[in-house]
Amino acid sequence: MPRIIAIDYGQKRTGIAVTDELQIIASGLTTIPSATAIDFLKTYFSKEKVEAVLIGEPKQMNGEPSQSASIIKGFVTHFTNHFPEMKVIRVDERFTSKMAFQSMIDGGLSKKQRQNKALIDEISATIMLQDYLNRK
Repeated sequence: MPRIIAIDYGQKRTGIAVTDELQIIASGLTTIPSATAIDFLKTYFSKEKVEAVLIGEPKQMNGEPSQSASIIKGFVTHFTNHFPEMKVIRVDERFTSKMAFQSMIDGGLSKKQRQNKALIDEISATIMLQDYLNRK
């Protein structure tokens, strides 16, 4: 069975998570500089079968798009130009960063480890993906 990838795209960093081959469990894959996202995905797609890509859709509490929505919309356009055959699923990413930070606290990570923004981005992507799998 092909995998599903989740992308927590940001202006500087992009967190990436992936399912297992049975699409049951989401795991953090990596955090990369956002400028390298397309190249990273080209390499990943050449090695692994991927069925769909979840891309976070940032919203405010009232459901309106957040300030970063235009940046992510640009990435989605860029992504679909490079991978027109890939299924893209937009998912609400509200609270994922807060949930990621809380999971770091719950997991016993030190204050210094919790300041690692790259880890927060990767955990956020994992939370988005696991939530999608749970609802699927």
